[in-house]
Amino acid sequence: MMKKITYYDNAKTVMKLYLQIEEYFKKETTISKTLYHLIKIRASQINGCAHCLNMHTKEALKDGESTERLFLINTWSETNLFTLKEKLVLELTEQVTLIADYGMSEDLYERVLGEFSDKEYTDLILIINQINSWNRLSISHFNTVDK
Repeated sequence: MMKKITYYDNAKTVMKLYLQIEEYFKKETTISKTLYHLIKIRASQINGCAHCLNMHTKEALKDGESTERLFLINTWSETNLFTLKEKLVLELTEQVTLIADYGMSEDLYERVLGEFSDKEYTDLILIINQINSWNRLSISHFNTVDK
């Protein structure tokens, strides 16, 4: 049987900082819960993190997100279910999550800045980076979704 390592136990100080960053997103940013959840879910889909995807999908449902939209997040560009801002955030999430493969588009940067303030843009990037970090922690520690 594979030994399970718990990052919360082995890096308590760092994990407290991670959780403080999450509190910042909840209390000190103007990014809506809806956008926050869309970022967390889409990045987790791309990264293949079942643990995070399970957690953030449940949180989004609890906060009022529709099942229809949740089912279609991975095909957001083929639907009319998402607003312009939501589509920009989903596209940004994809580009930043896959930045090593495709780089960052100046066109997308300009389009996002046309809808969001400089601070909001930075907060969006921080949220995207945070979930990518959580995904990598979870996947590399073999977190699973159990019954």
